[in-house]
Amino acid sequence: MTTQAGSRVTLGASQVTDYCDQNVFQKNRLPSRSYFLPETSLLLNGLWKFNYASSPLEAPYQTESGKTNGNSTPEDSDLSDFSWTDIVVPGHWQLQGHGRPHYTNVIYPFPVCPPYVPTENPTGTYRRNFHIPQNWDQESQLRLRFDGVDSAFHVWVNGTFVGYSQGSRNPAEFDVTKNVTWEVLNEVVVKVYQWCDGSYIEDQDQWWLSGIFRDVHLLAFPATGRIDDFFVQTLLDDKYEDAKLSVTLDIHKPEGGELSLILRDLSKNNDIVASTKVLAQAQDTQLKAELAVTAPRKWTAETPYLYQLELSFYSSTTSKPAQTIHQRVGFRSVELKEGLLVVNGKPLLLRGVNRHEHHPHFGRAVPLSYIKKDLLLMKAHNINALRCAHYPSHPKLYDLCDELGLWVMDEADLECHGFYDAVARPLDIPEEMDYGERKLLAFPQSAKFTSDNETWRGAYLDRMIQLVQRDKNHASIIIWSLGNEAFYGQNHKAMYEYAKAFDPGRLVHYEGDENAISTDMFSYMYPPVEKLVQFAETVGLDGEGNYDKPIVLCEYAHAMGNGPGGLEEYQNAFRKYDRLQGGFIWEWANHGLLKREGDKEFYGYGGDFDDFPNDGTFVMDGLCFSNHTPTPGLTEFKKITEPVRLTLQGTTLFVDNEYDFVDLKHLTASYKIENIGDSVVLLDSGELSLPQVDARQRAELVLPKGIFSHTSMHEIFITISFRLRSSTSWSEAGHEIAWWQHKLPTPSAISSLQPQPSLGSSHKLKIHNSNSTLSLSGSSWELKFDRARGFLTSWFSAGVLLLGSNVGNEAALIPSVWRAPTDNDVPISLPYWRRFGVDEITSQLRSLDVAQDDETGTVKIQTQTYLSPPILAWGFNTETTYTISIKGTISINVKLQPVGSYPITVPRIGLDIKLPRSLDETSWFGPGPGESYPDKRRSQKIGIWGKTVPQLQTSYEIPQENGNRMDTRWLNITQAAGAGLKITGGIATVDRGEGVTTFQWGAGRHTAKTLEKAKHPCDLVEEDATLLKLNAEVAGVGSAACGPGVAEEFEVRTRDVEFGFLLTPIGL
Repeated sequence: MTTQAGSRVTLGASQVTDYCDQNVFQKNRLPSRSYFLPETSLLLNGLWKFNYASSPLEAPYQTESGKTNGNSTPEDSDLSDFSWTDIVVPGHWQLQGHGRPHYTNVIYPFPVCPPYVPTENPTGTYRRNFHIPQNWDQESQLRLRFDGVDSAFHVWVNGTFVGYSQGSRNPAEFDVTKNVTWEVLNEVVVKVYQWCDGSYIEDQDQWWLSGIFRDVHLLAFPATGRIDDFFVQTLLDDKYEDAKLSVTLDIHKPEGGELSLILRDLSKNNDIVASTKVLAQAQDTQLKAELAVTAPRKWTAETPYLYQLELSFYSSTTSKPAQTIHQRVGFRSVELKEGLLVVNGKPLLLRGVNRHEHHPHFGRAVPLSYIKKDLLLMKAHNINALRCAHYPSHPKLYDLCDELGLWVMDEADLECHGFYDAVARPLDIPEEMDYGERKLLAFPQSAKFTSDNETWRGAYLDRMIQLVQRDKNHASIIIWSLGNEAFYGQNHKAMYEYAKAFDPGRLVHYEGDENAISTDMFSYMYPPVEKLVQFAETVGLDGEGNYDKPIVLCEYAHAMGNGPGGLEEYQNAFRKYDRLQGGFIWEWANHGLLKREGDKEFYGYGGDFDDFPNDGTFVMDGLCFSNHTPTPGLTEFKKITEPVRLTLQGTTLFVDNEYDFVDLKHLTASYKIENIGDSVVLLDSGELSLPQVDARQRAELVLPKGIFSHTSMHEIFITISFRLRSSTSWSEAGHEIAWWQHKLPTPSAISSLQPQPSLGSSHKLKIHNSNSTLSLSGSSWELKFDRARGFLTSWFSAGVLLLGSNVGNEAALIPSVWRAPTDNDVPISLPYWRRFGVDEITSQLRSLDVAQDDETGTVKIQTQTYLSPPILAWGFNTETTYTISIKGTISINVKLQPVGSYPITVPRIGLDIKLPRSLDETSWFGPGPGESYPDKRRSQKIGIWGKTVPQLQTSYEIPQENGNRMDTRWLNITQAAGAGLKITGGIATVDRGEGVTTFQWGAGRHTAKTLEKAKHPCDLVEEDATLLKLNAEVAGVGSAACGPGVAEEFEVRTRDVEFGFLLTPIGL
């Protein structure tokens, strides 16, 4: 109501609203409890009526005392006065035609003045009707439960205010017993605010999406007596053999009654393992019960064995249970022991990933089937741990983790790193400054906003309570996390103290506590391997070198675009230092949202929805594409983390079991020996008998006799595969867990890069010079060179164009040191290379000489060129020698000599070759079938592979360099009918020491400029050609988009270098 005094108009009520008050994070919300739904539950998902307004005061408005709109009184307003449309619950309104998705990584999308939020605070009002099922007991307590609403909401039932809640990824449950009417239609209205004071501490690296995005239920609980909540703890003895099952129950028993606890073995026909009964008096509010269990099978991520606990309440007036709850139980203990995270007395190595909730169509409203698909894919790729980043996941995810076997770090819905920019930008703190120095300058001030601010203590503590209370009964959860990137302050200490007091049986994590004051482990993000090793050797050690806390990487190996590189180096460090107990890759999947513009369809990122300010492509940094199919990075991670490894010492093969708990009886081992040259010949194959190898132990794996006695003029490889012996809950029998491949020693001929002479031939090549063109021809072929520029422009053989194009005088072949940048090049390498003009290299011809050998008939054409960028005074003195035989084969030898003030590194060294588009089929001898780079190559097996040119591409959702193949012995690139080129060669200075010269290559339809310019794959314009890159060297990919760059050993150093290739026509 308003009052008027003179010319001033004032509001009769305070302007402070619930959603702008950090002290108000709930009204009338029931205490947090573990997640279980009674049989008497009504799912309210589906179509709701919806009104969208740009601010709360413009929305259908209901106060706690009744209905109103804006300044109207309750009597003169009605919800029917507003326009309503349909909306799907669960879902986000931005993905259903209202507002827009908005992506930021760190920065807040609104002014930083907590607890206040913008006046323009989009508000969605939801309505729906429901009937209470007729078969429900009318004496029941009725609750309305919301499992996730972003970001805050008020709720009314039948026009009466029910309550308020915030904490987007936490549940809210309200008692609506007095608000509903039996046997008639009831109406629920929910008013959801896009922004609230809680948004300041929900600044996770993801889309800002609003609305009711998880399930809504109406629940009926017995009124005469019931279990409100329970906490199950499995207490193992000192030998980790026998156990006590301890259950603490919160009860509501106005008339007293009896509790029955029955533990059943699900795998043994639900046999009863143990049981007990406990009497409850009417005044009891909490009871405790224990069951002694002899030698239960232990739960681990490798052996996810579950029992079922049946909790039943019998009232004093009935013989049938008034309430029965079923909870699956895994017997396991979690401890900090001798400085390590141990489960059931054994230390763990976490091979984990961070997972946001994401669906390309539905945002965070992820269907359960899609969640299960994620977890199955993780298990299939040797992932054993999951960090719920950066909030509690869908409540049923944890049931799946219990069942499938995953170690879980469950994280509070808390992140506020946007305060860093609010502090750092006015101070002009440069991003290139050392991270430790930046922290000292900005973090203490940033923490004062909320984390180290007493007025926010309740809000922080509420989020910890919500996390622990909802998820406390899951065996898979072994670590609670206080949130992410929220600096460090007194409120984190309060969260830690609560978690340890309530649940001492789990460890607590928080990366922001760099001194591990309020956490049970040291945690880091994205340290280079050498820095990580330094941490292991120095941090938290006493005078004798002992430590009392382990180190875990909560985020590492940022998986953005073509990456991550360097995984093997991290895993080697984990193996070497017991204290390094692994970590979690950032992150599981790209967060692209499907968008259509005309006839184009793509996965959108920051800025694609006119969302400003935004953090662009940083939301596309996963091991899976946005449709949650694997990228090459996931395939690489599977290989690097495989739990079975083989090592050959002389002729003795050792098997290392890198599981933490199980032996290898669940696996089979098979081998094959292949002779590979121009084709693959199987020499031998069979099954291997695996020895007894306990977890974390080594044993000899006996190979069949004669394995090392094969001889060949080609290369011989042995490949051993480890597969599941039987089907599991997550994969079928025969699924490959690990593999090992090794080249066996044999004599081998070194291929020559020179065309073989045709001795005694009476034919001579025809050489024709014009002012601008040099032509060479044989009996059925012709080559043309541009005399002005020194380029080879075309090559025809038997009437088939092999190099060049039919139009113009473009170079068909030119030395090159450039490739399209990757996401990981962009922060550091790309600006450096651009500063030196590496992407703008031009060519100047210094000389062109032609010589013919009268004896063999071969012709040598040698060019001296200077490759250099404009403006600058550095370049490569380049000598290119073409040796052409009578039969029309071409050997190309290139010498590069850098001169001037040249860059230390370049992205590659090789040749750019233009082929006709008709040369579309490839086959090669080398690693495959996927792409490989120097620091991302272990997942590819040596063999003979075949793909079309389009199939060679990895269609990264932000176009970039892709599709390189390493260690190639030969490459055939042909028309469908088989006519084309065979290519061999490589770099003389990097001979493998095995009599084999290899090269790298990639082929596609897009130039480097096209790849770099395109925002999405649908923007790519194909060339009417096949563009072949023959590479002597290619740089690794690293993970510098957020982390360490390419290790020095995987860089391409600018230096004197020589390489060559032999091109031979085939199929003509």
